[in-house]
Amino acid sequence: MEKNKSPAGKRALITGVTGQDGAYLARLLLDKGYRVFGLVARRGSDALWRLRELRADADVTLLAGDVTDVSSLLRAIEQSQPTELYNLAAQSFVDKSWDLPSVTVQVSGMAVTNVLEAIRCTDRKIRFYQATSSEIFGRVRSPVQDESTPFHPRSPYGVAKVFAHWLTVNYRESHGLHASSGILFNHESPLRGPEFVTRKISSSVARIKLGLQDKLKLGNLDAKRDWGFAGDYVEAMWRMLQQDVADDYVIATGQNASVRDFCRIAFSRAGLDYEKYVEVDSALFRRAEIDAVLGSAAKAKARLGWSPKTSLEELVAMMVDADLARIGRQSSP
Repeated sequence: MEKNKSPAGKRALITGVTGQDGAYLARLLLDKGYRVFGLVARRGSDALWRLRELRADADVTLLAGDVTDVSSLLRAIEQSQPTELYNLAAQSFVDKSWDLPSVTVQVSGMAVTNVLEAIRCTDRKIRFYQATSSEIFGRVRSPVQDESTPFHPRSPYGVAKVFAHWLTVNYRESHGLHASSGILFNHESPLRGPEFVTRKISSSVARIKLGLQDKLKLGNLDAKRDWGFAGDYVEAMWRMLQQDVADDYVIATGQNASVRDFCRIAFSRAGLDYEKYVEVDSALFRRAEIDAVLGSAAKAKARLGWSPKTSLEELVAMMVDADLARIGRQSSP
C-alpha cells in the first residue's frame, strides 16, 4: 500500500464543496496542506454555512460554475490547476429523485461525462474521485454488499449513480485516467441537510426537548441502513487518490441499524422515550423501499488502510448535541 502522505504543492478542486461531504473534505485537505478550490453554482440561499461551521470558508477559493456546464468546468480546471478532482456534486436526496427524475439524472449522472471529458481534454494526470452511492445496490441479492455485488437500483437517483460509476470505470479503462469510484453507504453528520431522515430525527429531538414540537412523523421505522460518520468517510476518498493504481471501493461500517434504532438512540440522548413521540405516517414511505443494506469495507481496509472511527452511538450523540445547541440559540430571545 502506498503511504498516505501528501507531498507539498497538492491542489484539489471539489465540486459540491458546499455540501456535507464537500465541507468535511475541504477541511481535511486544508489540514493536510492542500490548496483547495471549490466549484459553486451560485444560488439564492446561504450555501456556505457548512464551510463556516468547519472554519474552512475563508481558506477555500470558490469558483463559479456548474457540473452541467462543461465550459465552466474547463475554466475551473484552468484556474485551479488541480492535481486531484473530487466530484461530489449531485441531486443527492433520494426521495426527490422521483419528483425530479430528469434533473437528478442530468446532475448526478450525465454531468459526470462533463467532468471526465474536461479532465481528458486538459490534463490526464489529474486524479479523479467519483462519489457513488450504496443506492446502486437497491434490491440487494446478498446480505452483505461489496464491490462484486450486482446492481439493482430502486430510484432515479440510484440509476443515475450506476451510470456515473460505470462511466468512471470506462474512462479509467479506456483513457487511462486515474479515476476511482467510492461506493459510500449512508454517512451522516451535524452538517447533514434537514430533509434527510437522520437529521430530521436529530433536529426533532432537539425541538421536542426544547418544547418547540410535539410529535415526529416518520415512514418505515424498520428500514435498515449502514450508517457512518461523514468525517470518517472523506478520509477514504482522499486515500483512494493517494494510491498508485485507481480502483473502486465500498466504504461502510459493516453494521446496520433500523430507523427505529436511530430514533431510540437519539431520543435517549436527550433523556426521552422515542415511543411517546414518534408516529408512523404511511405517506412518508418510499415508493420503492430498500429494506436493508449492509456494506463490507474489507477491500478498503486491506488496500487503503481505512476503517471507520466513529460508532453509531457517537454519531447520533454528535448530531443531537449539535441540534440542541443550534436550535437552542435560534429559539432564545
